[in-house]
Amino acid sequence: MEILAPVLLALVLILLSGIRVAQEYQRAIVFRLGRFNSVKGPGLYWLIPLIETQQKIDIRTRTVDLEQQETITKDSVTIKVNAVLWFKVTDPEKAIIKVANYNQAVYQFSVTVLRNIIGQHLLDEVLKEREQINSTLQQLVDAATEPWGIKIEMVEMKDVEIPESMQRAMAREAEAIREKRARIIKAEAELEASLKLTQGAKQMEDSPIALELRRMQMLSEIGIDNNTTTVILMPSEFTNAAKSFTELVSKKPVEK
Repeated sequence: MEILAPVLLALVLILLSGIRVAQEYQRAIVFRLGRFNSVKGPGLYWLIPLIETQQKIDIRTRTVDLEQQETITKDSVTIKVNAVLWFKVTDPEKAIIKVANYNQAVYQFSVTVLRNIIGQHLLDEVLKEREQINSTLQQLVDAATEPWGIKIEMVEMKDVEIPESMQRAMAREAEAIREKRARIIKAEAELEASLKLTQGAKQMEDSPIALELRRMQMLSEIGIDNNTTTVILMPSEFTNAAKSFTELVSKKPVEK
């Protein structure tokens, strides 16, 4: 009995040593004598001591900051681009067995695809079509990492750095575009004003009264300014009527 008690105690300790606990966000890949056996967790589970081993993996979404990459666009402009990648492990077995280091593999492949995509687009497309480039990058990386049990959730380009000389050229181009837009607006305004003037002249031609009203309005506008001399344009009909009235008054006999 004295010998049996230590043996039983040793067996109990060995059995207790196989108890493991995995967090809610963890999974344990269990290997039995070197071969894959099962995926355990979350919670409490038991491993056969000295026969089964485990390797835990985090299944939460991870953020990978892709370092700034210097690449050349399709129109031969050298730019620097950096991006952020979000991914998570969806199949722990594949993530451990299919690839040696899935974190490094995802990073290196994402950087390579980013450089290739930038090289297939013009500079203007890189600056204006970021969402489309992000979507394309996500689809390509996700398709390549799916056999590894990795899901690419989102890819976003953070910053695009262009050479200073190109920045000045783009600023001049933007200024020229704004000047062109201003000239077009001014020309359209002049065209609209000329059409309105033509329409007004046509109405005055058809209606002499409208012409006389316009003349009276001009007189009121002239009177607003501090002018020393005012020239009044009177219709010929008014002049003839005034002359006839004067002659009529001069011929009328004077009453005694």
